[in-house]
Amino acid sequence: MNKVPASSFTHPIHFLAIGLGSGAAPKAPGTFGTAMAVLLYWPLSQLALWPYIGVVFVAAVLGVYICGKTSRDWQVHDHGGIVWDEFVGYWITMIAIPVTWYWALLGFVLFRIFDIWKPWPISWLDHKVHGGLGIMIDDVVAGVFAWVVLASVVNVVG
Repeated sequence: MNKVPASSFTHPIHFLAIGLGSGAAPKAPGTFGTAMAVLLYWPLSQLALWPYIGVVFVAAVLGVYICGKTSRDWQVHDHGGIVWDEFVGYWITMIAIPVTWYWALLGFVLFRIFDIWKPWPISWLDHKVHGGLGIMIDDVVAGVFAWVVLASVVNVVG
């Protein structure tokens, strides 16, 4: 895996793409990026449902640009250090989920499972869609899959 360029810490778009530095982890940058998303989730979770969804939607749309520009600048499609997509995927996982440490942790685990495992159609999207949209879409769908499982567990367990 390629290292994150040092200039990414001073370039605002690249800094967002590397998840405020979390994607620069030498191993498992996606996991570190998701962990940073968990930390950012806590203040986001204080929003009402529709403003929360609005923030996540805007983050996803901006993510297409942020991830696409960084990928083009680095001349590497979906560089491991680009983790803005993990932010959005995790935040999707947590839509309308009760705000507790255990649901946040289970959401983290479920999102990472779907993001790494990439069952169909996530794997198909990952291979067929390119550019910023391609970087974002597989994590968006992984977040939706993780949300379906997590919301089901929340509804059963309470």
